[in-house]
Amino acid sequence: MNMREFVQKLDERGLLTRIAREVEPVYEIPTLMKQLDGRALLFENVKGCAMPVVANVASTRELVALGLGLEPDEIIPRLTEAVAQPTQPPAGDAPAYDALGDSLAVLPILTYYPFDGGPYIASAIVLADDAEHGLNASYHRMMQIDEHHLVLRILQRNFEAYIERGLNEFAICIGNSVAVQIAAAVSAGIDISEMAIANTLEPTSLIEVDGHTVPEAEIVMVAEFTGDLHDEGPFLDLTETPDIVRQQRVVRIKQIYAKPGAVFHGLLPGGLEHKTLMGMPREPTIFGEVRKVVDCRDVLITPGGCSWLHGAVAIRKRDADDGRKAIEAAFAGHKSMKHVWVVDDDIDIHDPHQIEWAMATRFQGHRDLVIHENAKGSSLDPSSNLKARTTTKVGFDLTIPAGKNPADFTKPELPRALDIADYLEGS
Repeated sequence: MNMREFVQKLDERGLLTRIAREVEPVYEIPTLMKQLDGRALLFENVKGCAMPVVANVASTRELVALGLGLEPDEIIPRLTEAVAQPTQPPAGDAPAYDALGDSLAVLPILTYYPFDGGPYIASAIVLADDAEHGLNASYHRMMQIDEHHLVLRILQRNFEAYIERGLNEFAICIGNSVAVQIAAAVSAGIDISEMAIANTLEPTSLIEVDGHTVPEAEIVMVAEFTGDLHDEGPFLDLTETPDIVRQQRVVRIKQIYAKPGAVFHGLLPGGLEHKTLMGMPREPTIFGEVRKVVDCRDVLITPGGCSWLHGAVAIRKRDADDGRKAIEAAFAGHKSMKHVWVVDDDIDIHDPHQIEWAMATRFQGHRDLVIHENAKGSSLDPSSNLKARTTTKVGFDLTIPAGKNPADFTKPELPRALDIADYLEGS
């Protein structure tokens, strides 16, 4: 299901909010995206651009599940399988693309906040090919410098390694399927193609556009490095605090291709879609590590923890130290995580009230707290030592204390089975 088909499916199910009035790409669309966060949006009339903007389409687990043809509770098992058993995607027939030239003026690139370094493409996925390591897909925010140039935020990961090996030209894809969006956020090894992960999530074929192998997307741009550096930022990150300004690599747009009637995917920095796409792919890695030491039942990277710094893990406890084992394994599964809560599997980790109830009734700080000072953390945490990238990590064992009667720590079932509708007729 490509982006266009997904948007149509959302519309058919009444899950797409259409905004027909003319809206500005500077501040107005981002403000509406924030105010309507969690709802899929289609801005049909963007001032100064013929191309509509779609937003918030993967902002909840339910929307992601719909885009993958799954139920929400099937996401982690399917993603775990996709990471463990990626399958090479087949070659497909490319749809028709119009060549729009090399000017970024044809795209409704959004300016999100007054402090931003410039207009940003936040949803773009880079497709880069290497003779030895193959096809790599990764997210890189892109700040517009002028009509022909972007500056990319590039971390010291696989794409950077490709550049150091001589990569100069690559493709930028905007408006991707949900499977491609999720897979591109997975931190896979350099020899594992994220497109193979996407293909296991949902059948995903690869096409060729201007000599570049890419997944089908609404917009495909061919870009090359200029050899120059430019200030990139500020930009609002997952923590909903501005990231710092850095010198980053500049690229020149060589050609822009778009499907007839293409829609531009706008992604709200620090919004629910940003958090879902970045946080959800960490859940199977945590699940896999915890499962090695205890009976793991569920994992959640919490939105309140920026979908990066906080996690919750449900286990079926068998031994007294299973909670502590799960804490250590969870930190190993996501090294940027700062705080983790481990609960028994009677607690729904998707309900923060239940986690807080478990902490209130099953936790004692002198006994159930795990603290690691000066641990390697995330550069996204503004309270950490950003220069050394160290933080204090804390794990909370909220499981029922060993040796205690579980019945003393469990809410009772309702005393009778009743159909509430029988009592509310006519109300």
